[in-house]
Amino acid sequence: MLNIEGIVKKHRGTFFATNPANMQLKSFILIFVLFTINLKAQEPELNPFDTLASNVAGINSKIDALNRFKFSGYIQTQFQVADSAGQASFASGDFRPGVDKRIAVRRGRLKLTYNSPANDKGISTSQYVLQVDVTERGVGIKDAYMLLTDKWSGWIQLKAGMFDRPFGNEIGYSSSQRESPERGRMSQILFPGERDLGASLAIQGSKTSNWNWLRAEGGLFNGTGAPSFNADATDFDKKKDFIGRISANKSSASEKIKYGVGASVYNGGFRADNDTLYAISKDANGNKTFMIEQNSFKGHYAERKYTGVDGQFSIDWKPGITTVRAEYIQGEQAGTSSSTSSPRAAVTSNIYKRKFNGAYFYFLQNLGASPLQLVVKYDWYDPNTEVSKDEIGISAANGTKSTGIADIRYDTWGFGMIYRWDSNVRITLYYDMVKNETSRNIPDASTRPTYMKDLDDNVITLRLQVKI
Repeated sequence: MLNIEGIVKKHRGTFFATNPANMQLKSFILIFVLFTINLKAQEPELNPFDTLASNVAGINSKIDALNRFKFSGYIQTQFQVADSAGQASFASGDFRPGVDKRIAVRRGRLKLTYNSPANDKGISTSQYVLQVDVTERGVGIKDAYMLLTDKWSGWIQLKAGMFDRPFGNEIGYSSSQRESPERGRMSQILFPGERDLGASLAIQGSKTSNWNWLRAEGGLFNGTGAPSFNADATDFDKKKDFIGRISANKSSASEKIKYGVGASVYNGGFRADNDTLYAISKDANGNKTFMIEQNSFKGHYAERKYTGVDGQFSIDWKPGITTVRAEYIQGEQAGTSSSTSSPRAAVTSNIYKRKFNGAYFYFLQNLGASPLQLVVKYDWYDPNTEVSKDEIGISAANGTKSTGIADIRYDTWGFGMIYRWDSNVRITLYYDMVKNETSRNIPDASTRPTYMKDLDDNVITLRLQVKI
């Protein structure tokens, strides 16, 4: 047993020398601390093996809880050179006036995922995901959703929040894995931001099931897309868009050959805040122009209807892994006289209805066992398949509207080389060669370039990506 009185007498001089006025208070504190230690010393000693087992169990419990959290992310920094200063571009966005070279953080992603403990069937029944994007333009939300998995079979999943639209292959293909710096022009116009607010239901066999190769997913979404750095994604009408996809993915027994196919549908639209709806027809002179299809259209819904098919194939053989991916989309897109991009906010101008189609093709070749990969990509987007070339921009008869720059088709060739520095770092050199449809009826003007010839809008991108 500790001798409290002796300890107090021994250290009284040094303990109170600095401030005699507080002698009584400090004496009380010292006696209380030593008395507590004395009581602790009188407690019966625990079996060291019991103590060790208790500590190990506590540590394992904490490790298990931490393992349910996962942090991941990546940073993409890049240097770009454009053909002309201030050019419009789908290679990371338009260049600012007077700028033809720029350094930027294209993406700065940090993702947190939490998985609930597995139940007695080995199924984690809930997941929480939050991902943010940090660049020189600001901070934005990319993913914020929950995922619930049925606790009996693990076949059915409900997802709700902000997440990738379940349409096609390129939309949901991660930018950290995609070989081209950006998605194709068509993908960016039809699905700006890739993500949307909504809820979906997916059915897919568990990993141990013979039906794991087949997946069906469908859901309802706002249709406004993900928030950008200068605008939110709040819906501006009550209509919700349906997106559905069915896909099949299989591989050979050796995993050397992998292949998949998919089909997608999109059925939605947005409220018109203007009275006039235009569609392509022939005017009094026999020219294809926009004519009024419906007056008093305000408050009605302009349609967005797409169908798409996609396929993927890869083989791991002596020359290296060879991969081919393709997707084709066609449909009807409502827009304005100057844009066919899916709107993020209420449209107060006249509505223009167009039929469109587009596609992309990837050819990827790993160069043997080296860290190099060759990338060739081709994509096109034709926003108005009912007019072409010199039909575009032709003068319209009274009561009709001329077609214009929003009806121009674009074809883009991409050529690149990827060097994998290590398992976390890769360097990409990529060249976008953009070809636009030409028309002699869209002459040069003070506020826009001439479309009588191919525009100077090619871009070279040098990108460094670090992934954790």
